[in-house]
Parts: sequence; structure tokens; C-alpha cells
Amino acid sequence: MAPMRNWPNVEVAYIATQHPQHKPAVLLCLAAGKAVLCEKPMGVNTAEVREMVAKARSQGIFLMEAIWSRFFPAMEALQEVLVQGTIGDLRVARAEFGRDLSSVPRATDWNQAGGGLLDLGIYCVQFFSMVFGAQKPEKISAVGRIHETGVDDTVSVLLQYPGGLHGSFTCSISSDLPNTAYVNGTKGMAQIDKLWCPTELVVNGESKEFPPPVLGKEYNFLNGSCMLYEANHIRECLRKGLKESPVVPLAESELLAEILEEVRKAIGVTFPQDKC
Repeated sequence: MAPMRNWPNVEVAYIATQHPQHKPAVLLCLAAGKAVLCEKPMGVNTAEVREMVAKARSQGIFLMEAIWSRFFPAMEALQEVLVQGTIGDLRVARAEFGRDLSSVPRATDWNQAGGGLLDLGIYCVQFFSMVFGAQKPEKISAVGRIHETGVDDTVSVLLQYPGGLHGSFTCSISSDLPNTAYVNGTKGMAQIDKLWCPTELVVNGESKEFPPPVLGKEYNFLNGSCMLYEANHIRECLRKGLKESPVVPLAESELLAEILEEVRKAIGVTFPQDKC
């Protein structure tokens, strides 16, 4: 912490460690007076997220959960479509996110809070939160298959929101799924492919593409150059002196953690951090 305090040119720290290491790293950076962008999930459970949020607020330091999907132009265009009422009154949102991660050790590592929910399912939950206005679900039902290591392998979830809105998603670390999200309304449907890093939006059958920025570098993950959008948002927040993001507010990060924890309880998955 002391060396970090002595780095005046460091304005913001980006935490991209394994899930259980998020909280100690975030608290360390906040104690050093540095703004923090923490990869999703911000914490393994609700208690961890609340502790980090409370620390950031008490010290008046910027903290944001890195849900980079929110800043893709395709996702911003979808939000405009919803505001304009192009697909009418919303009724249902659906999402699937599954990848065969059997060759990735951390995906099935119970001590590292592995499984599909915290790694992939959070993309689905945040999508519902975005399109339904960060409302808290009135009811959550879930079924899941548990991996032999104790993490969640495949999970299907139903969420009932105020106003009769419904959300449903499936996430998996053992099966490749379409990885697409849909929003249905009384006048049509909007579709987002590659829901974690979308570059195309289809509304009532009409497609519009949003090519990733070309930065002249190679990235080791799909549409990696699009992290520029999130980075620009952080810069703008800091320039304005904001203590949290208006796009991914801290209250919403707490809500996402609550939903994921309730799903885990429903299917019987716990992690070491839940006993702290």
C-alpha cells in the first residue's frame, strides 16, 4: 500500500485477478486512495460487495464493477430502442451463455469460486437488470447440475420482475450455447449476439453492425479492442469527479450479487467465502 501511495501518476487501478482475490485487492487500492475498476463479479457474494462499496463510499473514492458489455455501441443502441418504444411494452428477456471450459482449471476450481454463474451467468443477469431498469426480482427459481468439484456446471434460472416482466437464462461451463440475448415486447423483438461483447443489434429483423475499433494491436480475446469504450467511460467519470458510474452504479452491483447468491442457494452451491 505504501508504494502505491507514492505513485502519483496512477489514478485508477484495474483489478482482474481471480474472483476470491477481488476484495482484498480492491480494499488495498482504496486504502491507497486510488480509484478502482474491478472485474465482474466484484465479489464472490453479497457481503463482499457490500464491504467494498461501503469502503469506497466512506472514503469518497471511485469504484465500479467492470461490466464492459454495457459500453458497447450495440448495447447502447439497444437501450435507445427500448426507450423509444420500438418493440412496445416489454414482456420477456432471455439469454444463454455457455462455453466448454473443461480445459480451464479455474472454471471448476471450488476454492477459486469457479462455475458458470459468477463467470458467465452474471452477463445474463446484468442484461436483465439493464433492460428492466435495475429492478429487484420478486421471485427467483433455479435448477442446476453441480460439477464433481462442487461448483455449478449448468444452471437454468427464471426471474419474475415487477409489472409482470419475466427473465430466463441458462449458463454452462460444459456446453457451448448460442450466447445470445433477446428482449420481446408487444410490438416486436430485439436480439443481441455474443451478449458479452456484441457488435450487432437486430431489431424486428433489421440488423445493424457496430465494428470494433481498430487499434493496431492483437488481443487474446474476442473484440478485446472494445475495452476502449469502458476505459473512456472511466476517464470521463474521473474528469467529472464522480464517485461511481451512472451506467454501472454501486447499488446495481449489490443487486447483481444478491441475485447470483440467491441462485446459488437455490441449487445448493456454496464457496469458502460464504462461511467468513
